[in-house]
Amino acid sequence: MIPIDRRRALRAAAGAAVTGALATGCTDRTDRVSGAPGSVPPGSRPPSSVPPHGRGTGPAARTAPAPRRFPGQPAEIAHGPRDRARVALTFHGQGDPATATAVLTEAERAGARITVLAVGGWVDEHPALVRRVLDGGHDLGNHTLHHTDISAMDETEAYAEITGCAERLRRHTGSIGTWFRPSRTQHATPLVQRLARRAGYPHVLSYDVDSLDFTSPGAPAVVRTVTGQIRNGSVVSLHFGYADTVAALPALLDALERRGLRAVTTTELLT
Repeated sequence: MIPIDRRRALRAAAGAAVTGALATGCTDRTDRVSGAPGSVPPGSRPPSSVPPHGRGTGPAARTAPAPRRFPGQPAEIAHGPRDRARVALTFHGQGDPATATAVLTEAERAGARITVLAVGGWVDEHPALVRRVLDGGHDLGNHTLHHTDISAMDETEAYAEITGCAERLRRHTGSIGTWFRPSRTQHATPLVQRLARRAGYPHVLSYDVDSLDFTSPGAPAVVRTVTGQIRNGSVVSLHFGYADTVAALPALLDALERRGLRAVTTTELLT
């Protein structure tokens, strides 16, 4: 872990970097980010995890990991094993790229790895940052195309939200992402679970700790909320795009270290 004084310096720098950051929580916005719908009929094939020749991220880029099935795990995963001192910090990927970069930088300084569930329009707008997530050793997943209420959609629209983001991830990384998390809900409906499987995701990723960072309660409150609930195997919901999240991360990572909890990707949590 990095010294506390360096953490404080980073916190101050991050606060300046996120001035004007976008509010992108899962429950407090209904506007859509830019990007064509890219709808796929419910009966069609899911996006391939391997890009066709001549597409993707160029000859030097490696193909990102594809989804995998974890035997013994339910269709919706909310936490990992409780007998190992590991936790997964998962971030909803949308908002100001400066905020996202600050989160990634601080996590990596502390030796932590995170999981980023990216919104499809954000993927199109910031492909270099999406690649930055992968190059940092973090998990990358699908958080729907437009980040609207997927639970309220019919089958055709919900499937298009899943596959639209999957196609953008595939286009930029060579994979549809390792995870899918539905937008604006902690739990996927049975329909959304079925559509996610059809699109190529064996599991839906939920969480057992909600940081409530999207309510902008202040960094100390974010830390208290998470540390008051987190335990072995926890999956924590956090967000890019909020200054409070960036400011809270140094203290949160310090608290995890004091408890002997290691922040890993969701894939590592379950492996």
